[in-house]
This record gives sequence, C-alpha cells and structure tokens, in this order.
Amino acid sequence: MPRHAWNKSSLDVKRRYFELIRQGLSGSAASQKVGVSLSCGSLWFIDAGSVSVIEKPIGSRYFNQDDRIEIAEGLASRESVKSIAERIGKSYQSVYREIARNRKPDGSYQPWFAHNQAHLRRSRPKARRLAIDGALRAAVAGKLGKRWSPAQISRWLRRRWPQRTAWHLCVETIYEAAYRGLLSVIDQQMLRTGRTYRHRHGRGRSREGALKQCTNMRSIHDRPAIVETRTQIGHWEGDLIVGAGQRSAIATLVERKTRHTILVPIRGNHSAQVVGDALTAVFAPLPPVLRRTLTWDQGNEMFHHERIEESTGVRIYFADPHSPWQRGTNENTNGLLRQYFPKGADLSLFTDERLREVAEELNDRPRACLDDRSPSQLMRRWRQQLITI
Repeated sequence: MPRHAWNKSSLDVKRRYFELIRQGLSGSAASQKVGVSLSCGSLWFIDAGSVSVIEKPIGSRYFNQDDRIEIAEGLASRESVKSIAERIGKSYQSVYREIARNRKPDGSYQPWFAHNQAHLRRSRPKARRLAIDGALRAAVAGKLGKRWSPAQISRWLRRRWPQRTAWHLCVETIYEAAYRGLLSVIDQQMLRTGRTYRHRHGRGRSREGALKQCTNMRSIHDRPAIVETRTQIGHWEGDLIVGAGQRSAIATLVERKTRHTILVPIRGNHSAQVVGDALTAVFAPLPPVLRRTLTWDQGNEMFHHERIEESTGVRIYFADPHSPWQRGTNENTNGLLRQYFPKGADLSLFTDERLREVAEELNDRPRACLDDRSPSQLMRRWRQQLITI
C-alpha cells in the first residue's frame, strides 16, 4: 500500500476520503480505497474534528465541501475574501461569516474541520422552546392574537421578563413556531400577512393617472425641511386603501412624528369630491398645530386639494410618481392595515365603529422607531404638554 505523509496528499485524495467517511465507510476501508495508510487516514480524521455525521444533500444556498476547499485554498494563497466569494458564487459577507464560525481553535481554516463543524451545528438535539413551555407559548399566542408582530413580541418579552432569559426569543423563533403550527391556538390571521410560509420581503406599487389636469400641486421637494426631521408634530402622510373591484376605499392618515393613525371612511365612491369632503371633515376639528402639512401620492382622488387646503389650513404636497418610499410611514402603515382589511375585501362593509377600533388597536402597539412607545402614549404626552402651556 502506498505511504504518504498525512498532510502532503492531494486535495482530491482527501476529498474522496471524507466523501467515503460521510457515506458511512469505516476509516480503514476509506483509507484503503484512496490508497493511504490507516494511520494517515486516522490523522486526517482527527484533524477534521472526528467526522461523525453522514452527509445529506442540502440546498445550494449553503456552503458545500467543495466551497470550503476553495476558501481554504484561497486563504492559503493570500487571495482576498471578495475574490474567493466571487469565484464560488457567494456573497463576501457569507464567506467572512463562514471563516469566523468554522475555523479551528488556532485560527486556521481547515475545510474538512469546517464542514464537519457546520454539520454538527445544524443538528438540533434540544426541543423547541415554544413546544415545551406552555406558559411562554400562551404569552406569545396572546400577543399574536392582538396582532402584534413577532418583532414587537420579541422586544416585549425582554422588557417584561429581563431576568428570565429562557423567554428571550428571537424573531425567527416566533415565526418558525407559527409556521410549524406550534401556535395553533391562533387563527390563520395570527401573522399580519396571513401566510403560512416565508415569503420574499419587499412591497411596492405603481399608479397611473397622475394629476396632469392640475398644475397647482406642490411637489414634495418644496416641502419644509423640518418635515423630514420628524421633530415637529402636525405633519401627515396619506393614501387610499382600495377594496375589491376599485369600488370601495378607506383613507389612511399617519402623523410622521408620533405615527398616530386615523382611518377615514370613504362612503359611496372615492371620487375627488367624496375624498375631499371626508378629509375636510377629519382635519377641520383638529387643533391648528396638528394641521400643518399632508403628503399624498399623485392620485386623481386629490384633484380637490386646493379646496381642502382652503377649508382646513393644511398645506398639501405630492410625492413623485412611482415613489412610495417618499411616503414610507404611510406605506408601512397600509401594509399593517391589510391584516384587518385584506386585499379583495369589500371595504364598504366595515362600519365607522370598526375603523375606530382598528385605529385604536394600531395606535396602542409599541413601535421600535419610537423606542417601544406607542403612538397613543406620544399623543397623550403631547396633549398634556399643550394643556400646561
């Protein structure tokens, strides 16, 4: 039998040896098949951290053994991580994380050791926390029942029980429990999207019919700079949520500083006349400091914007076409509201009382952007300050 120094054999020989080991062959059989001594194979086996997992096919998004060999060879030749990542078709951030997670205690990166560590880490011998802890499961399910997001629940658990670290769940743990049916006490609307699987993130829309017939609209680029800072109350973003067949609608108004939401019922149709009357009725009773600006998209429903301005004192600005990010607060809120008003629903069936209930529930949720305070808390604090002045 040929004899080779344990660290001098070619990569192809080592690769074949570990493939055989992961297929379930013994160390002596694998050594014999690749043409090395048993002691040589044993040293490879020990250096790789004692391979103990039979390899199973996994998705292409994960690093495979060949990817890790390429990383090791690149590092040995002092190649940059970005260059290595480009060659194996992965992001350079993923390669950096792979090296940091799976390198040996002495700091070196050995591909077979790294591959074995990744396999060992993938196994989950522990039971899922939400499966074994009924009290925790009930607490999470209760908040989902109130339509809190997994992110809000995760932060709430840490605030409510700071010393109870076993209850500090990450967002993905809550999502996974929901998708696995561990929180089946809640109906299918426990997640805001109503989905039962992970979906690609991101949303957007485009709208035709800009206000070509109106030449007096103010551009968002002419809006006062203080609006962008969110330091002053009274600046709003607005839009329509449209129901099935474009036959019903609800106007949504969100205050930029506090994220306070007002839902405006649009009865009959959502023509410019009807929308103008509805917005006027909402803004007119508000204190002047809450009627500074309103930013809307370029929809025909705002053709009467000059009439609204004259009646309420609110100065209306229009975002650029196909630019929903310029009204990001309102777009995000509309996404949350779709859990209550699904696409394809007849929005005219929702009563004014129901709209107030939804707005109150949304305004009572803690927001990360508000340091986990709710819009209602900020509005109450603002009113108290206004009374004491």
